[in-house]
Amino acid sequence: MSPVSLLLLCSLLPCSLCHSQDPFSWLYGRSGQALAALQADRTGGDCPEECDCPPSYPVAMYCDGRGLTSMPSIPERIKYLYLQNNQISAVPDAAMVNASNLVWLMMHHNQIRSDAIGKKAFLKLAKLDRLYLQHNNLTSVPSNLPRSLRDLRLHHNSIDKITAADFEGMDNLTVLYLHDNSISEISSSLKSLGSLTLLDISGNKLKKIPESLPAHLHQLYLESNSIDSVPEGFLGGFSQLQYIRMAHNQLTDKGIPPNTFNVSGLVELDLSFNRLERIPIVSTTLQHLYLQANSIKEFTLGSFCSIVDISNFSRLRTLRLDGNEIGRQDIPSESSQCLRQAFEIDI
Repeated sequence: MSPVSLLLLCSLLPCSLCHSQDPFSWLYGRSGQALAALQADRTGGDCPEECDCPPSYPVAMYCDGRGLTSMPSIPERIKYLYLQNNQISAVPDAAMVNASNLVWLMMHHNQIRSDAIGKKAFLKLAKLDRLYLQHNNLTSVPSNLPRSLRDLRLHHNSIDKITAADFEGMDNLTVLYLHDNSISEISSSLKSLGSLTLLDISGNKLKKIPESLPAHLHQLYLESNSIDSVPEGFLGGFSQLQYIRMAHNQLTDKGIPPNTFNVSGLVELDLSFNRLERIPIVSTTLQHLYLQANSIKEFTLGSFCSIVDISNFSRLRTLRLDGNEIGRQDIPSESSQCLRQAFEIDI
């Protein structure tokens, strides 16, 4: 580099940098991130060395994928904390004593154990909105979780039991992921979650549909359990339910009372990979029906339309019947009137 170019570069850099023996030394440093370190305003040096606190976003602290085995110190100003993809195994009581302003806490893909979470670890987090603890080593729901939570993710752990006390007072909880655990019983422990709209409890060990689920659910996912029946009036207690997925269970015709799924408002119903021999009666307002990989032997048009005229027809758009014991030759010719909006029928 010519002296003129070097002089021009120095005119654009802080004076302290231009007196260095190597004018480019400011580009190098810890983990190749000296540029961020140069720019970062540590606000009094309170950002841990193993994390990054960008000046453009002073309320966020990035500690993800750093190989951490323990919790770092958390400045009071931090609202968004990213700790995912580490090897953290414990959350002591004092770990977040200063983190009273946290809104998001991302701790997924670690090695956190239930017996290594302090009973007071989350007590100071009165503003916490999102807590991600999926892909850890939890065997139970952590105690004393913040009642302010709206989005709680606990999937891909080894949780085997859910109690009413686990979610007591969580009036704001909207999203709850519990899938891919070892839960065999839920009973009515989720009934009090009045704001819950999405519940995913697929991939567990449930043998029956939980009792008294929250009335305002919008999406309910129950796939990959061992459920063989649906209780009478199952959908009567829901006012906003639109999506039900019960694929990969043990459902039979005997286990589904007549007209169980003949309710308006339902948009998508997935009953694939079960043991059904007949197409259940569904509402004419249903738009997507998945019945593949059952043992269905007959295409019953009455399951979709009891009356067919100008104003009475099925709104079904997607119908999957592949992997059953019927073929296209079994579809009645008059089905084009009933299923006039279907753009995809797989047999």
